[in-house]
Amino acid sequence: MAETKYIFVTGGVASSLGKGIISSSIGKLLQARGYNITIQKFDPYINIDPGTLNPYEHGECYVTVDGHEADLDLGHYERFTGIQTTKANNLTTGRIYKAVIDKERRGDYLGKTIQVIPHITDEIKRNVMLLGKKNNYDFVITEIGGTVGDIEGLPFLESIRQLKWELGKRALCVHLTYIPYLAAAKELKTKPTQHSVKELQSVGIQPDILVLRTEHPINDNIRKKVANFCNVDADAVVQSVDMPTIYEVPVRMQEQKLDETILRKMGEPVGETPTLGPWRSFLERRHKATEIVNIGLVGKYDLQDAYKSILESLSQAGTYNDYKVKTTFINSEKITEDNVAEKLKDMDGIVICPGFGQRGIEGKIVAAHYTRTHDIPTFGICLGMQMMVIEFARNVLGYEDANSREMDEKTEHNVIDIMEDQKNITNMGGTMRLGAYECILKQGSRVFDIYKKEYIQERHRHRYEFNNDFEQEYERAGMKCVGRNPESNLIEIVEIPGLKWYIGTQFHPEYSSTVLHPHPLFLDFIKKAIENKKSKN
Repeated sequence: MAETKYIFVTGGVASSLGKGIISSSIGKLLQARGYNITIQKFDPYINIDPGTLNPYEHGECYVTVDGHEADLDLGHYERFTGIQTTKANNLTTGRIYKAVIDKERRGDYLGKTIQVIPHITDEIKRNVMLLGKKNNYDFVITEIGGTVGDIEGLPFLESIRQLKWELGKRALCVHLTYIPYLAAAKELKTKPTQHSVKELQSVGIQPDILVLRTEHPINDNIRKKVANFCNVDADAVVQSVDMPTIYEVPVRMQEQKLDETILRKMGEPVGETPTLGPWRSFLERRHKATEIVNIGLVGKYDLQDAYKSILESLSQAGTYNDYKVKTTFINSEKITEDNVAEKLKDMDGIVICPGFGQRGIEGKIVAAHYTRTHDIPTFGICLGMQMMVIEFARNVLGYEDANSREMDEKTEHNVIDIMEDQKNITNMGGTMRLGAYECILKQGSRVFDIYKKEYIQERHRHRYEFNNDFEQEYERAGMKCVGRNPESNLIEIVEIPGLKWYIGTQFHPEYSSTVLHPHPLFLDFIKKAIENKKSKN
């Protein structure tokens, strides 16, 4: 392909319809045809990035390999396609405005009055085009966050309008909208979709393809009606019915020839339909897995999107172990010494979740103590690993006041301490240890056996670290420091070899688990949880 082509994915009627899943599915289908693709997300909020957002506001904060705090949809892009995203794949209104204001302050605009059009829209367009030019992609898929009609999304839609006009056949708009079902009337209603498309047309964008999100299958009459009212070809109206798993969506889109329609409309040869062999094998295993393994998530955010990548990594690992993973959220704020046995009794394995701040940490420590003393497979991630370390210091090393400097600045036994390069930082945005760092695994350790190699690279998001002053005491008492960064000497992984599976990682392995390449730590953790379930029975 000579020149990069651009696909824009917009949404209407309601948010949370699954634009990220549709974008990922389009990417997957084009990739299967041999095209070099990438996917980016434009978020209309004014925050610079989601790094300072509460998970209740925006779900998990995903971290790219180059250390950018990004929207959780980038996790879907990576899990579906196996691509690695970077800072260039996620932009917010805040980043766009900041870039324009910085240029204005430097005098780059030669004293011109700065306006939304052309300066903000030019900056948005520059970021869309730059991604294609710099990396020589065949297709750049750009998802616009929010819903058509949102005031904050208007500059992005205006930029798409201009790009569609400038690029001609090289640009295409896929609009995802909603067809509600009225139970009382036993009818699917197209009016919200018609209004949504009218809203899009009112800002000068005619969608080329409509994806209709629905809970009930849509018949040909409804499809033709929508096509007529919305000026879209009938074969360019695709339905996205609720599926038992998001991983079904690419296959369902392929069945309706969504990828063929895109290629035809953009003047590309259609060619043979890819078989999606490995993807279909994954789905087949997933459907055949009927037995359940119960995993408890000990955390403080009672919201599935807060731990999205962890849930997906566990689910993928379950499939490859031919089991269904049933996750149960266990609120760490409500765990006490008196009720911990009751709360964890049905669990075959426990994940002690990441997070920040004081709230709910004592419950995590109580849970870590219970799982360690009752030999329940336990996986601690980031703050979860730190709580395992604190629990061990209190109950094995005998330091009752052991804590993290994040929670107690005065503790004499600061087994978790702030990293040296973080001590003078007051700005909260993007200042942690972020992105992929190297780690060397200790030969003969359990993690070495799991990874089957000595050098690994994993993604981080933290300010506090294991205090190496205590390392020898931990080693002597049975908690081994088995992974460390070669440059900073930072302890990355701890494990207790005598237990079934008791491992804590300072990094976030969930960020690099994909559908076709599940993460080895999650695979092994689920395998041990299944063994634990069988031994109980």
